[in-house]
Amino acid sequence: MKFLSTRDLRNRPAYVRLLAREDDLVLTSKGKPIAILVGVEDTDFEEMAAVIRQAKALRAVSQMRRQSVRLGLDRLSSSAIDAEIRKVRSRRKRA
Repeated sequence: MKFLSTRDLRNRPAYVRLLAREDDLVLTSKGKPIAILVGVEDTDFEEMAAVIRQAKALRAVSQMRRQSVRLGLDRLSSSAIDAEIRKVRSRRKRA
């Protein structure tokens, strides 16, 4: 993976297109990563977008699981979970 500044993206778009054909790029701002640019072909654009969405969803689930362990929520019983769901739903209906 190559690193690329937002300045390069703005000032040298042809160079960025060339790099994107060769490798995935990490876009940086003030030296910190802010995005990943992945080169795609016309034929695999939709598939690549779906794969990226799936990876982001899996990452979100992993983060939620880690947070539940940190908060001790992973030890709740099924009945306690059901009670919590009912409580939240009843609040929603009133609002």
